[in-house]
Amino acid sequence: MSWKGEYAFGAEEAARTAPADFLARVACRADELVRAAEAVHVHGRAHQDLDPKGGDVVVPGGMFTYQVVVRSERVHLVQITYLGF
Repeated sequence: MSWKGEYAFGAEEAARTAPADFLARVACRADELVRAAEAVHVHGRAHQDLDPKGGDVVVPGGMFTYQVVVRSERVHLVQITYLGF
């Protein structure tokens, strides 16, 4: 299995209504988070500790909240907020 980023919970629904340029910026930052998680957690499937704390990332036009799940090798985008600025 390899690391991936994916929408979780209500973020998928929010992504359907957000503008494409905003979603492209979110996807770019999420890809950076996936690469960073893969570099830090080389043996993700064998991880025995607690998952790291997620966080909020501000992008032009809004923000998103993410959570890293190491044993699943996933970065979940759990909330997307489009503010339109």
